[in-house]
Amino acid sequence: MTACQSQTSTQAPTSTSVKSVEMTGFDKTMHNAKKRINAQMDLPVNVPVPKDAGGGYTHEKHKDNAKLMYDAGQLYTLSGEQKYADYAAKVMLAYADVYPDWGLHPEQKEQDPGRMFWQNLNESWWLVHVSQSYGAIKETLSQEQRDKIETDLLRNVADFLSDGSPTTFNKIHNHGTWATAAVGLTGYAIGDDDYVQQALLGLDKSGEAGFLKQMDKLFSPDGYYNEGPYYQRYALMPFVVFGQAVQKNNPEQKIFEKRDGILKKAIYTTIQQSYGGLFFPINDAIKDKGIATTELLHGVAIAYDLTGDKGLLSIAEAQGKYVLTSESRKLSEDLAAGKATPFDYKSMRLRDGENGTEGGLDILRASADPNDLTVVAKNTSQGLGHGHFDKLGLLVFDAGHEVIRDYAAARFLNVEAKYGGHYLPENNLYAKQTVAHNALVVDETSHFLGSTQTGNKHAPELGPFVVSDEMTATSADIDTAYDDVGLSRTVAVVNADAFPKPIVIDLVEAHADASHLYDLPFHYNGHLVETNFEVQANPVSRTPLGAANGYEYLWRAAEAKPEDGFSQITWLLDRRFYTVSTSVPENTSVVFAQTGANDPNFNLRNESAFILRAQKTDGVTYASVIEPHGEYNPIVEYTLESHSRVKSVSHFENGPEDFVLIETKDGQSVGLGMSSDPDTAKEHTVTVNGKALSWTGPYHLFQSESGGL
Repeated sequence: MTACQSQTSTQAPTSTSVKSVEMTGFDKTMHNAKKRINAQMDLPVNVPVPKDAGGGYTHEKHKDNAKLMYDAGQLYTLSGEQKYADYAAKVMLAYADVYPDWGLHPEQKEQDPGRMFWQNLNESWWLVHVSQSYGAIKETLSQEQRDKIETDLLRNVADFLSDGSPTTFNKIHNHGTWATAAVGLTGYAIGDDDYVQQALLGLDKSGEAGFLKQMDKLFSPDGYYNEGPYYQRYALMPFVVFGQAVQKNNPEQKIFEKRDGILKKAIYTTIQQSYGGLFFPINDAIKDKGIATTELLHGVAIAYDLTGDKGLLSIAEAQGKYVLTSESRKLSEDLAAGKATPFDYKSMRLRDGENGTEGGLDILRASADPNDLTVVAKNTSQGLGHGHFDKLGLLVFDAGHEVIRDYAAARFLNVEAKYGGHYLPENNLYAKQTVAHNALVVDETSHFLGSTQTGNKHAPELGPFVVSDEMTATSADIDTAYDDVGLSRTVAVVNADAFPKPIVIDLVEAHADASHLYDLPFHYNGHLVETNFEVQANPVSRTPLGAANGYEYLWRAAEAKPEDGFSQITWLLDRRFYTVSTSVPENTSVVFAQTGANDPNFNLRNESAFILRAQKTDGVTYASVIEPHGEYNPIVEYTLESHSRVKSVSHFENGPEDFVLIETKDGQSVGLGMSSDPDTAKEHTVTVNGKALSWTGPYHLFQSESGGL
């Protein structure tokens, strides 16, 4: 014995029980994956002949098989247990036996059909997973097994997705991203550089298409994806997973440094476009999608590996799930070690378009608290085929909820009984139409007359975007959504002394020389509790609000006429009250509407809105304050501050300069001076109730307690 050993042996005996080490989140993920695959190992491999569209049995089974192969390959890499490599090979060989005999899918989509799936997008997704699995287990296979899998399966699928589907493969679109990633990953897995070069540069390898061109075209300089965050999330996985493979195999490409680190920006931008863990539901979004999706699990793990940003650990904690990669394991270990810091959610402008010149998405947050008041000003481009007709649209979130909401997509994803899981007819007929959003509608017609082709040619002009301790403000205008009518909107999230919670000031204007009907919808979430006017409802029957452009899907539930040019509407959502107080033109009416008209198949959710409506000959101005207030507690049985503090809202202007004045019931005043001129040194003046008020720069907050009013 050494002296050290002898000394140790004289110490008091320790307990014979061993304290178990708590598993990290990644360990649990790995444990569950092993359990799932172990249960499959002795079962026959089920590779059904393709039959069903999205959501059907064969569709879901092929997806599940891809996940099994991917997980088995990753488990072999992470654990070294041969049985997982053997299982992945077993399933691949079963597919290699039958795939060459499959023609186009019997439920094929008219455009971009698949063989295993109804559309080749799903085939690309499948190959992204299976090619990675093959790369993980390749060295464990006999030459005969390799030849069989590579020739009859991997090359067969890759050829179908590339030469067999040239339009999709070369398309600058998320379908093209998935296809190029699938073929490129296959090239790396089987050692075929021709596939890799086609993936990077397009089928003819000219560089006019392919993965690198996708990186250039699909993201703005700020990392915004022009179809919106829902599809940015979906496209993110092939971008980052194939990007990582390029970095590993062709480091000279410096793929994560291209375009000022655009792929890393895209990951961060995707996270920033979320509230309460869910993505902003703009365009054709499914509202349940959020930061815990598989695509962003990969994205966050890869971004953390690249940057070491401890703020990403708090995102991983919120996700609560992991993927079977070494990067995800490292993420989990560092989170368990207590290294996380809060993620920096912030107010920001995300420019749209390849060069950042096609509008943008403005995110206005009241504070660094991710559940605090947040406003999204949708001043983006059309968003291609998945875009909606909601120029200068608005969404409001607070206390973890959508408060003023967007319908998003009309679709029951993968629910075969609901139109095969496809987008419902009502997606085009209602959900995309302007009236389904919080955006100004002229003459009951949608922006660009509902033409995506026209909409893709035009985007809003962005005004100044300013962030300060007192407020965050933005503006934009567009004169192409309607013929001979210009639209503008200025939105500010304001921390005012007169209000205990942040408020939103919203100025919507239309400029025209002829008579038009102007509708400004507010799709509110909650239960109506109070108005400052009498509401007239028909107790016997309801009629649709209109005949076309989405109006036919809205019931006319009630109407009202605000008095003295002032409308005030309050609703309750969860434990908080919300009031929209608006300065409205003379003879404005308020229409209360609910979805469900002309919907015999009950395809639309039951949602409510109120619409400010005015017929005007020279344009219109709606100046609103959106005010969170009070508390409702049904458990302890108390209600606090259920009534709005706002007494009046007034609008003043001096040419291109505007001023919104808010007066409270306790005698305080809040004013916002606004100009679309971005010059921070330029002075502006507006006369307000006989008093000239001046400021410099695009926006200025005036308060009665701090001077200026």
